Amino acid sequence: MIKVMPLLLTLVAVSVVSCGESKPVMPGAKEKYNDPPAPEYTAVSVHDPSVFLSGNNEFYVMGSHLAAAKTADFINWVQVTQDWKGVPNSFYPQDNPDAAVQTVQSQITDVMRGSQFPISFYAGDIHRMPDGRFFQYYCMTSSWYCSAIGLSIADNIEGPYITQGLIVRSGEAADNSMSPDGTSRWHMSMFPNCIDPQAFFDKDGGNFYLVYGSWSGGIFIYELNPQTGLLKEDSMINAENAGYGKKLIRNSHSSIEGPYIIYSPETQYYYLFVSYGGLAANGGYNMRVFRSRSPTGPYEDAERPGSDMSQDLMHTVHYNYGVKIMGSYKYENIPGETPSLSIEYLSPGHNSVYHDSDTEKYFLIYHQRFSGRGEYHEARVCEMFLNEDGWFVASPFRYDGGTIRSFSPAGIPGTWKLINHGKVNNTMPVKSVEYKFSDNGKMEGPHDSSGTWELKSDGKTVYITMDGVLYKGVFLRCYDEEKKQWVQAFTALSANGIALWGAGAAVK
Repeated sequence: MIKVMPLLLTLVAVSVVSCGESKPVMPGAKEKYNDPPAPEYTAVSVHDPSVFLSGNNEFYVMGSHLAAAKTADFINWVQVTQDWKGVPNSFYPQDNPDAAVQTVQSQITDVMRGSQFPISFYAGDIHRMPDGRFFQYYCMTSSWYCSAIGLSIADNIEGPYITQGLIVRSGEAADNSMSPDGTSRWHMSMFPNCIDPQAFFDKDGGNFYLVYGSWSGGIFIYELNPQTGLLKEDSMINAENAGYGKKLIRNSHSSIEGPYIIYSPETQYYYLFVSYGGLAANGGYNMRVFRSRSPTGPYEDAERPGSDMSQDLMHTVHYNYGVKIMGSYKYENIPGETPSLSIEYLSPGHNSVYHDSDTEKYFLIYHQRFSGRGEYHEARVCEMFLNEDGWFVASPFRYDGGTIRSFSPAGIPGTWKLINHGKVNNTMPVKSVEYKFSDNGKMEGPHDSSGTWELKSDGKTVYITMDGVLYKGVFLRCYDEEKKQWVQAFTALSANGIALWGAGAAVK
């Protein structure tokens, strides 16, 4: 049971079969694998899914518009609540009987001040506390300058959640122009849009934090009182930046949002995930990650060891910063492969992460859009792995429950489809390019492009070198849900944070 580049491959896939073969060679064709049964996925729709444990061997995700779903295995899902459309559901905060706590309607009125746009509940977060209570950090917004984060608490996972009041408001929601302490004017280039919260404990479980922010002035962090869930009093961190807390990522109203922080005991780093781009199907949404030895930073970029994103990130070139986990992509069909629709996977983003300390697996939970389906989105899960340099790489296929993670060199040669995710916020999907991996460790692609591959002695670690750039990662056995069969795959990362994926040809 699960507890929970320099080189951009923009070349089109070749339309002829490589080296005179009648059909592509499937990597792994010389091996026999004891593959598990094909997973039978169920679809749920939760935008900005934030994962948390129920305490009853189930995971929940709760996201924007108070939609929620649950699963026991990250494959089979059940929709719990739909998007909120003005009718309160079980995750909608309820009024506190204590008259000293502002009613929910009064909170909404305050947040709406200065804005004529309709209000909605957006990407919140629920954290199950050590005493079994559920702390929901909800956020509401009508625009980037009229937003707020509040806290509600429940004894049961599906409520009722009783409001404890607002924690922080964007400048115009507070007093139409001033920061919370009244000393400086709120401005989008300095202060945050107060949405997208995530609560987490540090590695020792003693300190409790809230990371938040979207576009505007960047990503910020507060210290919380773990007993009340509210801001910790007399905190020097909380007093920084006119009361908005410590700044982790510098920004000036460009597309950085949805922060999520986890700790890895293997590397002893905290990892800060964010999303760039626009969330629409053609918006170029994509997920990035930075890391730090401390939950409160400084957070560094893979390409700039020792950097501090609270100082270094410039909004005009922000897409050059951060390890890009994935953006929009498409696996092209190769002649001779099992036919499929060749779906475009668009604008993946606004993720959360779960680490299973028993299995040492990491799960990336995010929402995904698809070609030909408008703005429809689903919650998706990929397994992640730490490469030799201590950076996360994501599986090129959704989580399938498989455990095969070791191979021999005989299982690697064949025809591969490579996807280079690059660094830009790509609004069009990156398309796969066909490469042939040979027995001698060579790689050959279109237009005389070439490289080398190497399987390390552990049977898992992969080194891919292309145009002098080394990518480090892992070989995988994955289920290709389009081709409906198990295939070889790999995921790897360059030193400057560019993700390279490989999917073996699917041949019956």
